[in-house]
Amino acid sequence: MTGFSAQWLALREPADHRARDRALQNKVCEQLANVARAEQRAVRLIDLGCGSGSNLRALATSLPPQQHWTLVDYDPLLLAAARAALIDWADQVISDSAILTLRKNNKTIEIEFAQVDLARDIERVLAWPADVITAAAFFDLVAETWLVRFCQALRTTLYTVLTYDGSERWLPAHRADASILKAFHAHQKTDKGFGVAAGPEAATIMQRELIARGFQVALAPSPWQIDQTEATFIQALATGSAAAVRETGLLSEQDVAQWLAARISAQHCTVGHWDILASPS
Repeated sequence: MTGFSAQWLALREPADHRARDRALQNKVCEQLANVARAEQRAVRLIDLGCGSGSNLRALATSLPPQQHWTLVDYDPLLLAAARAALIDWADQVISDSAILTLRKNNKTIEIEFAQVDLARDIERVLAWPADVITAAAFFDLVAETWLVRFCQALRTTLYTVLTYDGSERWLPAHRADASILKAFHAHQKTDKGFGVAAGPEAATIMQRELIARGFQVALAPSPWQIDQTEATFIQALATGSAAAVRETGLLSEQDVAQWLAARISAQHCTVGHWDILASPS
């Protein structure tokens, strides 16, 4: 799967980091702290669909002092962007080789980069050593059949954030909001490289499948809250939504253009997501 630019990921990163549910994040951090104390080693995380490394940047400073991350993506350009962005983010680069080793806030973070077709090889990736499998804004892009495969193969804790729940609210309201959102949902359920995407149903499907396999599952809302202090992000979000709606052909060009003209200067936008923490019983 490809198609997300590093520029878009950088624009959304501040909203992504603000939106995360702190209670669930604290639980996974506590779990990993317990692993580090009990086993006296670096904690191991695998980040699926890592993009430019935002998930690591959000979590790493709250985790134990020794960490080993494997960042997995199919897009080599995003993996290169992740390496560059993480080097810029770090306080110190200890080693820039096959394993990138950084220091940040007194944490030592080892990072491997793996180019993998997750649509085909998810079972192989889930067999790698890990204390936590993590992902951000990923699972709504995959098919229900793939989600079932994933849940069947999962053997350790899952912590995933920002799975789209289908809800959006723009202010001030516009007469076309509901029809635009309906068409956007139709686009969400097109093939993103994994088959027909689950879109807003992804979190519900994962909850069902994981509970059926004996996992303890907690969900928490993690909505974006965006206002005119992030005007560039609002413009990009509205433009991207309009482009997706145009691809469906469900609305007239005039309706989409009028909605977009109003939305690029919207005062506020809320976009709903779910965070999920699932642990084997």
